[in-house]
Amino acid sequence: MREFDLNLVRTFVLLYETRSVTATAESMHVTQPTISYGLQKLRRRFGDELFRRSSRGLVPTTTARQLYEPLHAALSGIEAAVSGARTFDPAAAHTTFTLCLSDLGEVSLLPRLMAALPRQAPGVTLRVRPLDVANAPGQVGRGEIDAFIASPLIGSRRVTRIPLFTEDYVGMVCIGHPRLRGDRVSAAELAAERHVTVFGPTGHEGPRRALTEQGLLHRVALEVTRFAALPYLVRQSDLVAMVPRNVAEVFAAEHRVRLLELPLEIEPVHVSVYARHSHARSPAQHWLVAFMRDVLGDGAAVTDS
Repeated sequence: MREFDLNLVRTFVLLYETRSVTATAESMHVTQPTISYGLQKLRRRFGDELFRRSSRGLVPTTTARQLYEPLHAALSGIEAAVSGARTFDPAAAHTTFTLCLSDLGEVSLLPRLMAALPRQAPGVTLRVRPLDVANAPGQVGRGEIDAFIASPLIGSRRVTRIPLFTEDYVGMVCIGHPRLRGDRVSAAELAAERHVTVFGPTGHEGPRRALTEQGLLHRVALEVTRFAALPYLVRQSDLVAMVPRNVAEVFAAEHRVRLLELPLEIEPVHVSVYARHSHARSPAQHWLVAFMRDVLGDGAAVTDS
């Protein structure tokens, strides 16, 4: 046990969670050979291969699956005890966090974060960068960003997902739309209108999929790349847009647009924070994730590993 230090426990837990030597090395800020050497020590200590390589990453053995829960619990207990002597005080801190957000995030979520930040952490600065869904997990692993908010369900083992909220879609039209009245639109009315949709890796594929299922894709008159453009396009035309409810309400408060309940079944949006695994976060990053969850979350119980 003299040779079984805390870093070996952390190495094992992160290897199990990420299934990747590269991702574990990035999370622990060490080289890949260091992680490989630690894995060799773990294998000798437990007399088992622990992880087998496959085309989809490391696959844990039966022994590794049996070890994960007790070692995960032990590591969490140690980190909880240590954090008491190494806490992050947001009220006194002067630091900068880097986040990646989509245009929707900047419009509907960032204002809420900035409204709460001065009360909790007056010396903290947020640096926001555009969200690149494909590369964001790697940016987190390399320490280039602290977290990102996204609606696609990210499958990368480099990051862990902390759910925030789920929202549905509403229709958005100009206030004086020549045909659509009231606060609802029927399926027949929707089929007769021209539509504007958003195309890109934003995770908002539900509206386009719903139009396709209804045989209405030919009614799409315009595709754009950013949701932020929609109120400007809708308010001066007869186009119909389908927008996540939270940001649609922001648009309606600031533009001459009106919201309509939709007759279509559209898959809801699942918005989450993505960050390093709990064992690889600094106390400051733990606070950041908790802050975003408390300010933006819907209050439902979530797990953070």
